[in-house]
Amino acid sequence: MKAGPPKQQLANLTTQLKSALRQFPDFPSPGILFEDILPIFASPDLHEALIKALEIHITSTFGESQKPDVIVGLEARGFLFGPSLALRLGCAFVPLRKKGKLPGPVETASFKKEYGEDFFQIQKDVIKQGQQVIVVDDIIATGGSAAAAGQLIKQAGGTLLTYIFMLELGFLKGRDNLDAPVYTLLSGQEEKQS
Repeated sequence: MKAGPPKQQLANLTTQLKSALRQFPDFPSPGILFEDILPIFASPDLHEALIKALEIHITSTFGESQKPDVIVGLEARGFLFGPSLALRLGCAFVPLRKKGKLPGPVETASFKKEYGEDFFQIQKDVIKQGQQVIVVDDIIATGGSAAAAGQLIKQAGGTLLTYIFMLELGFLKGRDNLDAPVYTLLSGQEEKQS
């Protein structure tokens, strides 16, 4: 890819990434249009394009003065690109896991799901007081799991800079439930599919 202004580079990368997505109607249940991000990770070139696009967004938004100290990835698909992004930015990666999957002392936050409640946990002391944190995940739907992540980061004393998602199901208005800026790399579904 030719170098150019960051905004143009980002536009070119997002076009390339969006064209790699696959859609599966009625998965996992009728009426759902599933957007499959896995082809991005099956290609080293596309995986690199994803990390480069996120790096461009972060550095152009926050510059060096607010460079993140920690990337927090949500289980499970935030783990696909969170560590690579953290490595690229020269910061730590911290996983948020479902309850019972992390050893040692943990902090816990609950979030609502379609049918009930679930819990995220983070190991104590992995985020230090005042560290600048970015949360990453593949898709924002209702925003419940991301809001729980934000709660855990604040409990740990971190400063939440932003939430970053690959896709957004805009019709669910999940960003309205989050208390920090939200960035979606690829345009998502705006209306419920039928």
